[in-house]
Amino acid sequence: MNKKTIEDIEVNGKKVLVRCDFNVPQDENGNITDDRRIEAALPTIKYLLDNNAKVILCSHLGRPKGEFNMKYSLAPVAKRLSELLGFEVKLAKDVVGEDAQKLAGEVEEGKAILLENVRFHAEEEKNDAEFSKKLASLAEIYVNDAFGTAHRAHASTAGVADYLPAVAGYLIGKEIEIIGNALNNPQRPFVAILGGKKVSDKIGVIENLIDKADTIIIAGGMTYTFLKAQGYSVGNSICEEDKLELALSLMEKAKQKGIKLLFPVDTVCGTEFSNEADVCTVKSTEIPDNWEGLDIGPESSKLFIEELKAAKTVMWNGPVGVSEFEKFANGTIAIANCLAEIDAITIIGGGDSAAAIEKFGLADKMTHISTGGGASLEYIEGKLLPGIECLNNK
Repeated sequence: MNKKTIEDIEVNGKKVLVRCDFNVPQDENGNITDDRRIEAALPTIKYLLDNNAKVILCSHLGRPKGEFNMKYSLAPVAKRLSELLGFEVKLAKDVVGEDAQKLAGEVEEGKAILLENVRFHAEEEKNDAEFSKKLASLAEIYVNDAFGTAHRAHASTAGVADYLPAVAGYLIGKEIEIIGNALNNPQRPFVAILGGKKVSDKIGVIENLIDKADTIIIAGGMTYTFLKAQGYSVGNSICEEDKLELALSLMEKAKQKGIKLLFPVDTVCGTEFSNEADVCTVKSTEIPDNWEGLDIGPESSKLFIEELKAAKTVMWNGPVGVSEFEKFANGTIAIANCLAEIDAITIIGGGDSAAAIEKFGLADKMTHISTGGGASLEYIEGKLLPGIECLNNK
């Protein structure tokens, strides 16, 4: 990575604004149900504290739509950070107002404060220059460690870098190094598994991986667009009728490049999109009318696992079935268990794939689970991410 990191800049005694991704899930009482994103930010925060920085943390949470809405307050995050760091992390009552300025002015070396939810201001998502300037005025150095929002050009993810020296934290550094190495210098064979509902969400990813991977496994909802494009009946399965030509052209491009494209050979179908549905397993090319494909079948699992056992690098983005329903989770469970056992670099793109891996208790068996669903997708696609592009080069 050709971007400066926290280790490339003197932070001793300096006020450091750190953009984290504390967008954590909570229950109806405001209790955090999964603090992985807070834990993921700790290496950067602790490095800065250990090197006597005055740390000013900021993040968004949920979608408050540019208004102060205490349902989306970062108070539960401040509480959890205080427990993890062993001292009180004070929460400012605002983002760039009087209280934020007061706390930022008072923060001691080796201590941290947290600003209130940056998305309480509509200017945040508009990347408003004046708001960026006010946010930057609280500190002397800017650190971006929020990979999950690095694909957004917002004030706290990109705008502040116009006014402060800007470097990457450990989390962003790790994401770029691991995903970047897999894309640009993979140990081969390199197998990519692409699931999810729509071909349209993954066009750029498939096109970029055709130039990088040895095998691409296509599964999940987008399978049925590829099947229909080849003239097969897909019943009531999800299908993008306007993407049939595109599906054929992607298959042709893979063929020309000598890339192996694998599709499910059998499909677990349901009478409805529900865990209560009646179930049947059929050849993928023979999905009956009024049934919809909701998971890969056992023969497909065997076929894919055989391919994965020979792999040295695997990148997985998107479940291969509707894994939130127990009846249609078997394919995703089989793939997850396989990845937990093989001797390969295993990278899980964020979002639903990461949630599935967590749910099955296999997170510690993977090389890397990305903290950014949309950001990792765009990075795999080869797009430049504003939250990384804005950082100072080495």
